[in-house]
Amino acid sequence: MRILYLSSILPKRSETFVYREILGLRDAGLSVETASLYPPESGLGDPSLDDMAARSIPVYGPGMPALLRDALAFAVNSPRHAFRTIRLALIDAATADDLSFVGRLKVAPQAIAALALAHRVSGHRLTHVHVHMAHAAATVGMYAASALNLPFSFTGHAADIFRERGILRQKLSRASFVACISNWHRAWYSQICQRRDEDYRVIRCGVDLPSTPPNPRKSTTLRVVSLGRMVPKKGFDALVDAARTLDTAGVPIHVTIAGDGPELANLKTLAKGLPVEFPGPLDNRDVPAFLAGADVFALPCRISADGDRDGIPVVLMEAMAHRICCVSGDLPTILELIEDHYSGLLIPPGNADALSVALQSLAADSAFRERLAENGRLRVKEEFSSGKNIAKLIRLFESHQTTNS
Repeated sequence: MRILYLSSILPKRSETFVYREILGLRDAGLSVETASLYPPESGLGDPSLDDMAARSIPVYGPGMPALLRDALAFAVNSPRHAFRTIRLALIDAATADDLSFVGRLKVAPQAIAALALAHRVSGHRLTHVHVHMAHAAATVGMYAASALNLPFSFTGHAADIFRERGILRQKLSRASFVACISNWHRAWYSQICQRRDEDYRVIRCGVDLPSTPPNPRKSTTLRVVSLGRMVPKKGFDALVDAARTLDTAGVPIHVTIAGDGPELANLKTLAKGLPVEFPGPLDNRDVPAFLAGADVFALPCRISADGDRDGIPVVLMEAMAHRICCVSGDLPTILELIEDHYSGLLIPPGNADALSVALQSLAADSAFRERLAENGRLRVKEEFSSGKNIAKLIRLFESHQTTNS
């Protein structure tokens, strides 16, 4: 098998689940090439990621003249496949039920980009195209697979299937399989496009379990940490508000929220005068040390006004794997990871009052906190470990193996 992995930006600092999956497949002996719609992020603090960034095949990166040149070269060499792909794209642009007018205008250029990508990988003897993110990346990946006469599959996550979805019904119907990160996603896809159960397989975005998770901390101050992109769906404003409530009530608490994004400036303003700090983005290698000093990991996710929501945040799995008690919003997907009052605590999404009550209960009862943390670690080990989910994914690729024709 020679698999092409495509995503919008590959590698990308915040999308640890994508590059970890690729590295896991390579460690298992699979040949995996990578491609990136836009220039990959470099300088991520890991030689394997720097190598991935350097080797990722660019799509839009070289510029429009190069893209048109390579698309034309593919069309000259494979006119039948090129014509079939462009025709398919034009039909999709006219008939897809989830595209805006502007979205319809983008489909043909995305198909041209797919032909250019097909030309750039034509010498790699690929057997499969897999895409992370179901929006533009999957559109280009689907058409590139069509041009190369290869099976296509994808993994959808959050904004890509809610806020930015496009041609999703067609992608679901044409994919050789869809890797579903949750049972909720699986059921939701089935409502859009009914297929056999074996075509929608639950493959978790797994994490590695540290062999020696940190020991419980002994401190009178509850140290709460969080990590993620500073966007409304994460609920960081609710965490700041909860910190204000507890600080005012005299509960010793310190909150650290790592990450970057458009809401950072507003959050810093909201947190003025509070025991809340924002250290900025973290390299993946620094996450274990960041988690090691924590009593609680809090991520009060919500559904944002534009419909965006989280899938199952990998950072929650990471915190649980490090035996840290987690508090999060009770979204349907997160319910598959955290069982309330057993492997963590769940609150109404983005509810600052409920979060402050939950944090106060954890500050008052360290034995309860440690029991939740240990059960959370066992939950990740049973269902969300990288090794188990990589093995499932490999079996899927093997069952859909083909040769380039």
